[in-house]
Formats: sequence, C-alpha cells, structure tokens
Amino acid sequence: MSTSVTRESNPDRFEITSDGTVAGFAQFLDRDGHRIFFHTEIGEEFGGQGLAGIVVAEAIAATREEGLTVIPICPYVKKWLTKHTEHEDITAKPTADDFAAIGA
Repeated sequence: MSTSVTRESNPDRFEITSDGTVAGFAQFLDRDGHRIFFHTEIGEEFGGQGLAGIVVAEAIAATREEGLTVIPICPYVKKWLTKHTEHEDITAKPTADDFAAIGA
C-alpha cells in the first residue's frame, strides 16, 4: 500500500490517498492563528489500515511548521493528541467562538 497526504482547499483539508485513490481526510478551518480540526473521515473500504492516524499526524506536523495552534474539535484528533503529547505546546482547548466558527 502506497499512501500520500496532501493539503487541499475548497474545502480546506488534508487528504490521504492509498494507491492513488482518495481514502479520507482531516478537515479544518484556519482562524486567528489557530487551525480548528473539526472532522476526520476515512472511507469504509479503507478502514483498519491506520490511515486516520497517518493523515492526522501529517496535518499536525504541517500545522506546527506553519506556526499555528491546533484546536481539536474532531473526536479523532482529540484522541490522537492524547497519545502524542509532544504536541501539547501547540494545542489549545476549543472555545465557544471556535465552535461557532464551524457552525456547531
């Protein structure tokens, strides 16, 4: 299995492909120096291959490189971050404004 992660826009998200087919994504909204991750999805046929972890790891790494703060609203991203505490320094808890920004 060959995978790659790319940043896409419209909508803003990091997509993961498996053998050239889009397998899933981590969707985000950039706002005021923060990157709000609010939805991660992997296609059913790609489940159980660890692709969600790969796309989130790449997305968090890119966020760090861009100097942004991670705001985890997506349950998967929240869970991933609890296992990867090396990113605590760029992670903040979501506020009511963050939820409002994504229409939640």
